[in-house]
Amino acid sequence: MSDSSYQPALSSHHFKVHTPDGLTLAAARYGAESGPEILLVHGLGQSGLSWVRQTGGTLAESCQIISYDLRGHGDSSKPHDVAADADPALWAADLHAVIEAAGLSRPIIVGWSLGGLIAGYYLKRYGQEHVGGVNLVGAVTKLSPELLGQAALARKELLSSPDLATRTGAYASFLADCFAVPPPEAEFRRMLVFNGMVPREVQQAVPTLDSEGLDEVWATIRRLLVSWGDEERHTRFEMSQRVLDLNPVAKMSIYQGVAHAPFYERPERFNRELAAFAKG
Repeated sequence: MSDSSYQPALSSHHFKVHTPDGLTLAAARYGAESGPEILLVHGLGQSGLSWVRQTGGTLAESCQIISYDLRGHGDSSKPHDVAADADPALWAADLHAVIEAAGLSRPIIVGWSLGGLIAGYYLKRYGQEHVGGVNLVGAVTKLSPELLGQAALARKELLSSPDLATRTGAYASFLADCFAVPPPEAEFRRMLVFNGMVPREVQQAVPTLDSEGLDEVWATIRRLLVSWGDEERHTRFEMSQRVLDLNPVAKMSIYQGVAHAPFYERPERFNRELAAFAKG
């Protein structure tokens, strides 16, 4: 199967995950019945469907893939509670609940953008004993203004504006800046729908998330791959490079001519590298 002509995958199994604080997360299992386990954690405003070029590409031919919608995203529960959405322990517990519900033993966790921060929260709270490795993709590793790109900084407040016109305009431009080359119109429209489903409270909460203790996590992960596009506008290069400075075993893969979503813009290469990383 060519990833450049992927087809949306038919999941082998959709399932619901119940979190400790009473939410329901939408999750799905794709791909091979055996083989390396890969758990995909999407970014702010997106959904498990963001990974269609993985779940519908060659990666699914050799790997077991789990994706889910974060709290407040996609088909998952949407509590209108800023305090809950700003609690790292709850984001960590969500990821732990997905791993448990899916019956994963040692998954590779792939954290895109905000998903990187969530992976860090999980590892800080639950450790890495049952994790095969981590792939950080355009990931937020520390929520600090000097490490964020202009696309994120310019829309930090606009994404949570009380004015709907302002908020929707920010969604569209924030999403457009994820790509060096715009996606086909139909696919971009679908991605905009993902963004529009996210409650304003999530957008208010995310910029306040704490990064305390995560540097110790990044420094001690035994297997770590960092994927970064050199036309990235949401995070600065220093956001990813600092992980390599912290962790001597970490490796970086730089994608030329790619922005915030290398898994979408270069799926063939991304899938190949992730499959090799997952197989160890």
